[in-house]
Amino acid sequence: MKLLIATRNRHKLDEIRAILNLPDLVLVGADAVPGLPEVDEDAGTFEGNARKKAQTLAQAGCCWTLADDSGLEVLALGGAPGVYSARYAGANATTADNNAKLLQALAGVTDRRACFRCVLALAAPDGRCWTVEGRCAGRILEVPRGRQGFGYDPLFVPDGSSKTFAELDAAEKNGLSHRARALHQAVTAWGRMLATERRG
Repeated sequence: MKLLIATRNRHKLDEIRAILNLPDLVLVGADAVPGLPEVDEDAGTFEGNARKKAQTLAQAGCCWTLADDSGLEVLALGGAPGVYSARYAGANATTADNNAKLLQALAGVTDRRACFRCVLALAAPDGRCWTVEGRCAGRILEVPRGRQGFGYDPLFVPDGSSKTFAELDAAEKNGLSHRARALHQAVTAWGRMLATERRG
C-alpha cells in the first residue's frame, strides 16, 4: 500500500520512515506525486493544520495520506511560536532567522521551559480522518549546540538529556522526539487498520 506523506521536508520524511516501517507500506513524499496542491496552513491549531493537509492531499492524490503539524511552544512566551514555528521570523524566514528571533525574545528570561508538539493526521481518500499527538518537554538554551536535525533542534534540550536534539544521532532523537512519540502512537492506533487496507 502506498501512503503519501504530506511533506517536502527530507529530514522530516526520513524521521517518519525510520519509525513507520510497517510491512508492505510504501511511504512516498509529496515531491514524488506531481500536481499536488500547496496547502495553506492557516488553522489556529496543530490539529487543524494537520487535518487540513491530510484531507486535502488525500483527495487530490486519491490515496491515503499522513500529515503532521508540529512546533515549539515556549512557556514564558505564552506558547509562542506555536503554529507559527516555521515562519516565526516571517513568511520567508530561514532556520537561522527563527532561532535568532527566539533567542532575542528570551533574552534575560530565566524560565526557559518549552515543549515540542506534533499532531499526526491520517486521512482516507473518502474524507475520513484520525489524529494522534506526541509531546516532548525540555528547555531552550542561550546558544545553539550541535549540527544534526533541523529547525529549533540546536536550541532544545529534552528533559532527561544533557544534549540538544541537534547533538543526538537519529536513533537517539527518534527515541525522544515529539514526532517519534506521535508516530509510535500512530503505529499502535492505526497499524491494524492500515494492514487491512494493504490486504484490501
